Amino acid sequence: MKTNLLKKAGTWLLTAMLTLWNGTLMAQQKVNDEDLHGVWLMESFYFEGEDKVKCGVTYTQIKVYRPDGEYACAEVVKLKNGQFQILPHEYGTYTFKNGKYTEMGRDGNLNLVDKNTFTGQWFKRHDVWKKCTDMPDRLMDYIVDVCKAHQTPATDIQQLIDKYMFNK
Repeated sequence: MKTNLLKKAGTWLLTAMLTLWNGTLMAQQKVNDEDLHGVWLMESFYFEGEDKVKCGVTYTQIKVYRPDGEYACAEVVKLKNGQFQILPHEYGTYTFKNGKYTEMGRDGNLNLVDKNTFTGQWFKRHDVWKKCTDMPDRLMDYIVDVCKAHQTPATDIQQLIDKYMFNK
């Protein structure tokens, strides 16, 4: 009877240890850098000391990460008339290697939690992003093109800005 009890206790202890070990391994599994490729929608954000804002009702942000390092970011706002406005934020490059993230040459704070979620922080704003795997290429390309068009003005326009806005 003691032997059966010891066997059961040993089996239970071994099972518990294997479960704990497996859970530790799962927590330590690295998400591949390539998992960042694709379209991401901001799920929520909050500024420290303020309430969380849930996105996707009248406001969201979108980020597109392409395998060649191309990056685009825009805000999308639903207007009172039901139409949508895209506010280009950035277009340029990113890198994500061994968990180290840079965006437009700036070091970033991005934590790829799993293949479908990343969190980030920008100053005192904390973001949660979710991957969108079913967005049509046409819409994704449109967002990228809008961001791309919102780039640094041509040299002649640069000179006009300098002359009429900064060197009066």
